[in-house]
Amino acid sequence: MRVALFATCLVDQLWPTVGEATVEVLRRAGCEVTFDARQTCCGQPAYNTGYLDEARRVGGALVDLYDADPADAIVFPSGSCGAMMQHLPELFEESDPRHAKAKSVAARTFELGALLVRHLGITDLGARYAGRVTCHGLRELGIKDEPRALLQAVDGLELVEATGCDTCCGFGGTFSVKHPELSVAMVDWKLQHIETKDVDAVVSGDVSCLMQLGGRLEKRGSKVRAVHLAEVLASR
Repeated sequence: MRVALFATCLVDQLWPTVGEATVEVLRRAGCEVTFDARQTCCGQPAYNTGYLDEARRVGGALVDLYDADPADAIVFPSGSCGAMMQHLPELFEESDPRHAKAKSVAARTFELGALLVRHLGITDLGARYAGRVTCHGLRELGIKDEPRALLQAVDGLELVEATGCDTCCGFGGTFSVKHPELSVAMVDWKLQHIETKDVDAVVSGDVSCLMQLGGRLEKRGSKVRAVHLAEVLASR
């Protein structure tokens, strides 16, 4: 399978090791990985804030880019960006050629764990990770079982469930800027339950969630780390 990596803004600017780990995991799964440096933001910040014209311009450029890309799949190491790709068709009237293009691109868009488990039938990537971890789910994409199947196959890893694993972490892009007190209350509620499980790390397939969780964990002086699913699967 030929896979185009959509690195996302946060991976590019703040967490490049996630992008590197994603490439390693995909290659280990037998995929040919391509990367187009012309990719831009998916438009989610503008979309969530109600600036639909701006989201349309940014999202439209991305649609045009990947419509011309022959890759079998477009993979995101950040589930929220992957979810935005499913919303892109909504930004264009059905009479607009980009509407059909956006639907076609969305159909080839996958979150990393979903691609590996659902479409490649892979759960064991030969990874080894010594530690006790819990998993933070991806709510909008409805992905829960896939990352757990991948984590359970990792040698040395103990997976435990925490209350509220599938509730929002409170980041929500511009939501955390507009409503900081509510955002902190939401993430602290999650972390209180995570910390009772005596885990070493909280794992997620969404970089923005991990930034929210990790930043607050550090602020609280917690020993729990925020780790991306790709980083665990790429470990030896």
